[in-house]
Amino acid sequence: MSLEVLEEKTNPVIGRKEARLVIHHQGAGTPDRMSVRKLASDHFKASLDQVFVRSISTRTGGSSALCMIEIYQDAGHAQKTVPAYLKNRNLPKDQRVSKQKKTEEPKPAAPPPGKKAAPEPKPAAKPEPPKEAKPASEKAGKPPEKEPKPSAKSEPKKKA
Repeated sequence: MSLEVLEEKTNPVIGRKEARLVIHHQGAGTPDRMSVRKLASDHFKASLDQVFVRSISTRTGGSSALCMIEIYQDAGHAQKTVPAYLKNRNLPKDQRVSKQKKTEEPKPAAPPPGKKAAPEPKPAAKPEPPKEAKPASEKAGKPPEKEPKPSAKSEPKKKA
């Protein structure tokens, strides 16, 4: 894999460099974020915890990937500035935090084949309270509803 810097600019307000890179990966798939981080940290002479990959995109069938990366001046500032989802993406796969809820209940085991599972009891439906008629005082404030007018169509003529 080879690295080519397309654009590099310094953002002094945030304390980082922002760079667009092209990584040529002839004969191999799109590189993962960890390998892009290692290439960028070697190229920019920064530690691995200062470099974060924003995005990697490869055109279908292409052999080069366009990458957006951020190189922070120090790791402490990076930890405060970089969003949590981006920190998670830049970790190796075995260290990433799962998006699934941790409070989910485990699913019950499937019944053994040949036996039917007992149907689960359905929760009782709550009875709806009866609708109450509106008092006459509320009806008086509204205009009376119009009755439908009879249609103005003429009756069919009888043939003699």
